[in-house]
Amino acid sequence: MTKAELVAKIAKETGANPKEVLPVIECLMNTIKETLSDGENVYLRGFGSFYVKHKAKKVGRNINRNTSIIIPAHNIPAFKPSKAFQLKNEEQ
Repeated sequence: MTKAELVAKIAKETGANPKEVLPVIECLMNTIKETLSDGENVYLRGFGSFYVKHKAKKVGRNINRNTSIIIPAHNIPAFKPSKAFQLKNEEQ
């Protein structure tokens, strides 16, 4: 599902104008991004948690030049779905 499809679906289900829904979706995404950039986590009860994961410094390989490179420590965004959100596999 694309952002445009998400906006259209929310607009249809709420009866709101898609031009009103788009800024809300944009604001939500920007707020999550800014919060994670500040090193804080975002918890959405019943949906999941966006959090910052720290990756330690490590040695990697450049296979084209056959050399070792140092990959510095860095932070990446991550998402962990809540138990209520996780999809269930149907057993047959």
